[in-house]
Amino acid sequence: MEEGRPAGGGGRYPAVQGGGGGTIGAAGGKRAVGWGRWRGSHVTDELAGGGATMAAASAGGGRGRTAGGDDAGVGVGVAWGSGTPGRLWRPSMKKLKETGSGGRRRRGVGGGHPRVDAGRKTASIALQVHQGVETMATSQGDRPAIGIDLGTTYSCVAVWRDDRVEVIPNDQGNRLTPSCVAFTDGRRLVAEAAVNQAASNPANTIFDAKRLIGRRFSAPSVQGDIKLWPFKVIAGHEDRPVIVVQSTEGEERQFAPEEISAMATMDAGAIAGLNVMRIISEPAAAAMAYGLHEMTNSNEERTVLIFDLGGGTLDVSILSIDPGVDMGMSVFKVKAAAGNTHLGGKDFDNELVKHCVREFLKKNKLVDIRSDKRALRRLRTACERAKRMLSYTVQTTIEIDSLHGGVDFSVTISRALFEKLNRNYFSKCIEAVKKCLRCAEMDKSSIHDVVLVGGSTHIPKVQDLLKEFFDGKALCRKVNPEEAVAYGAAIQASILNSDTGDGMMQDALLLEVTPLSLGVETVGGVMTVVIPRNTNIPAKKTKDFTTVEDNQLAILPKVYEGESPITKDNNLLGEFVLAGIERAPRGVPRIDVTFDIDANGIIEVSAEDRKTRQKKKITITYDMGRLSIDEIERMVQEAERYRRTIN
Repeated sequence: MEEGRPAGGGGRYPAVQGGGGGTIGAAGGKRAVGWGRWRGSHVTDELAGGGATMAAASAGGGRGRTAGGDDAGVGVGVAWGSGTPGRLWRPSMKKLKETGSGGRRRRGVGGGHPRVDAGRKTASIALQVHQGVETMATSQGDRPAIGIDLGTTYSCVAVWRDDRVEVIPNDQGNRLTPSCVAFTDGRRLVAEAAVNQAASNPANTIFDAKRLIGRRFSAPSVQGDIKLWPFKVIAGHEDRPVIVVQSTEGEERQFAPEEISAMATMDAGAIAGLNVMRIISEPAAAAMAYGLHEMTNSNEERTVLIFDLGGGTLDVSILSIDPGVDMGMSVFKVKAAAGNTHLGGKDFDNELVKHCVREFLKKNKLVDIRSDKRALRRLRTACERAKRMLSYTVQTTIEIDSLHGGVDFSVTISRALFEKLNRNYFSKCIEAVKKCLRCAEMDKSSIHDVVLVGGSTHIPKVQDLLKEFFDGKALCRKVNPEEAVAYGAAIQASILNSDTGDGMMQDALLLEVTPLSLGVETVGGVMTVVIPRNTNIPAKKTKDFTTVEDNQLAILPKVYEGESPITKDNNLLGEFVLAGIERAPRGVPRIDVTFDIDANGIIEVSAEDRKTRQKKKITITYDMGRLSIDEIERMVQEAERYRRTIN
């Protein structure tokens, strides 16, 4: 059935016309190119955002240095980013017509583990990275493989050693490393060194860069963040946000948020000298940590809900875990995923900052603090500290001497006030849980355990709401929520590196889902879904389309991901021309459009005319629109120079 009308003229090739829209759901943040929401052989909930983890091996020696010392200055210090959405040129074309749907789906698991050489500047593995951390696994010679959780606010490194996981402290002795980069006097500082000088250098100390990745500068969420950040963000090409830093000589340098965040984990792995073995999603990594702790002596399948509330994003995933025989071959299968790409600890901090600014202005009507970057930086640090204190006490006081214009500031914050300021965010947390259950077509009574992941799950209100929703069910916190993802990544890394002992989890199969629907644009800018969201991968499906004009000679399939029924609100992954189709009246030619996603998350989209057998295809991988070889080489050289300056 024909829906809509041919899209406005122009272009040599009329495209397609047709029906269906996508199912409407919460659209996630735009991210990693083309397949921004795919990570390695697994899909993470890029709707939810969140991140992933990285299982990797140090290319450069000692574990301590890799965790937070010299190498961390380059690796961890700049490697907490994710991908960027590809913006492919799209000419004005007419649309296609959908004639029906059908096709088949292939399930199963790809053989072997994808390996990516860090020396390569592009990779065939589909590491579609978005807002978060990734899970990579690598091994170099006899060096142990490590797991790295690259988060919005903190990073964490773990290694499998002596049949157990050890979290590796950085060179400051801390198990968590701040995700912060600063530029000062021609030098680049990372982690604690960057945080420690933030108050005196607020305009050039960059944090929360991941919250800009894959977003438009004009987006309300970005504009809201910019008002609270002391560093400068401007609109770049195609409305992409660009971070500006300024040297003491007044010279400005511009960085994409992806560059501040080392672009994405795979690029970060290359820059840090890591040989990436595998990328898994953050919920899957946390589930592996849970599986090792809770299912070693169990032979029953369990269904768990992973609630991951970090510094910048919320991920909620439901997984079934089949322990197999003596945990020898465990199967972790994602049932559904949901969440929010812009909900985390930083949002709670922002509400406290805004409250304190209002209180300051109320007490000092002639003094405007909002333009004082140094004061706002000091205030933010104090608010973050107060938020943490309120997880353990019902009231705390923020006191800052000479905050602005020689005026001291003091305000009392109660836990009740904190909860009131953030009540909308807390409500969204439970909404994400409900949505995930709906997507999985499950009742909350089917959940055996609720696993807490991420530092923001320490907040009492979050725990209370989850307990209430799950009718008093005890929450699982056997693994430190802030370390669970790195913990699980280390387990995956050890399996890939064959480091696990005979009595431990010797192999694990991770089956994930498409976080967003995949489809093509049809007449009227309609999104016609071919593979719905939450489809298990690998998957293969075909839909039948036809022409919209008599004697049409070519079509232009445009591939999108997203949940909006209108393509302009979704993410364009790619497009290609199929020429040489059957010359016939409109509606007569039959063109099969097939989406084929392999176990590594690489997508192949093909279009074939049934009569002429003309066929064209496009392969969508993580590297489309990502860093060029020259860009990666430049960053590698900068990293080497920085490493030499700190040795």
